[in-house]
Amino acid sequence: MRLFLIFLVLVALVLIPFFLWGDILTAAFTQNGAVAWLQSFGMWGWIAGIFLLMSDLVLPIPATVVMVALGYLYGPALGGLISALGSFISGLVGYEVCRRIGRKAARWILGEKDLKKGEKIYASIGGWLVVFSRWLPVFPEVIACMAGLSRMPARTFYLALFCASIPLGFAYSTIGAMGVEKPGLAIALSALLPAVLWLVIRPVYRAKASQHSKPGK
Repeated sequence: MRLFLIFLVLVALVLIPFFLWGDILTAAFTQNGAVAWLQSFGMWGWIAGIFLLMSDLVLPIPATVVMVALGYLYGPALGGLISALGSFISGLVGYEVCRRIGRKAARWILGEKDLKKGEKIYASIGGWLVVFSRWLPVFPEVIACMAGLSRMPARTFYLALFCASIPLGFAYSTIGAMGVEKPGLAIALSALLPAVLWLVIRPVYRAKASQHSKPGK
């Protein structure tokens, strides 16, 4: 029960800034507004873009609009790489901050019973939760933080986050670079490709992890 309550609290913490400043930031960060803001930093615009994507952890920044703007400014390849990196770092920070509070703190927050339940959930389907959450609003930050609190294995989290961030970043940067008027295909691919990548990578990762865990390895 406490695990679910913590989930709701994290959702609320993400939504509160949205209700307070969402309209202002959405109005400011239209595609043209985001492009102009990034251009104002000159040669450091790409770093500003990564910072914006990281800020999505605590502020209602329209991340996909920022990725479109990065694609417009830097092209589909470099813009996609920057966008994917920003998305990856954002998830990594949320995960690491919550994981590094320590097991004792996690037990105090979640309770022993719910901590074990969370560990069990994230050990079994945590990768899928990370993969499918990255292209949804609100959930990327919440799932990353819950993964950290629930002590999801770091390598599994990073691999799932990688599988999710790469298609997301490159799909939206391609929209920005090519001025796609009907981005439905790119958006659909950004949602489906993470699952495909995870289906391919997960068995390989598990096989290697199993080999390393054998005696004498």
